[in-house]
Amino acid sequence: MSHEIPIEQLAAEVYDAAPAAVQERMVSQLVGKIYETAPVPVRSTLILHLMKPLGVLSLVAVADGIFAKIRFRSGWPEVQVLPDDVKNVEPQDVVALTHYAQQVSVHVLDGLARVVMASPVMATSAAAALLVHILVQRSRADRRTEHRG
Repeated sequence: MSHEIPIEQLAAEVYDAAPAAVQERMVSQLVGKIYETAPVPVRSTLILHLMKPLGVLSLVAVADGIFAKIRFRSGWPEVQVLPDDVKNVEPQDVVALTHYAQQVSVHVLDGLARVVMASPVMATSAAAALLVHILVQRSRADRRTEHRG
């Protein structure tokens, strides 16, 4: 009988013990990993969700302006991320977008778990499961902090 600890549990423990800057990088990398394997509609929703809190200058500054091009093409606030847009966005672009969005808005990750788990395909992804776990734990910690304050 094996007494191995599940990798998701180990990763969650590493996340919990890490400094805030490392936690942000971990989340950004997980979102990039999820994006890499997600179907096109989920990719579009992820990009749109991460773009929402960012202004035009921020979007220009991230990933050589690829997200600013999407925003300018569709207008604001009616931004749409089309399948052709998704083809041009690489996982490392989404990592950069996630990292930048976390710097701009502490609430950008709110709702990201819903975006990821809305897709039955993503429900089987280990990266998605870990991200959802981290986001749920983070949300609970934020609520506990709010109740104390």
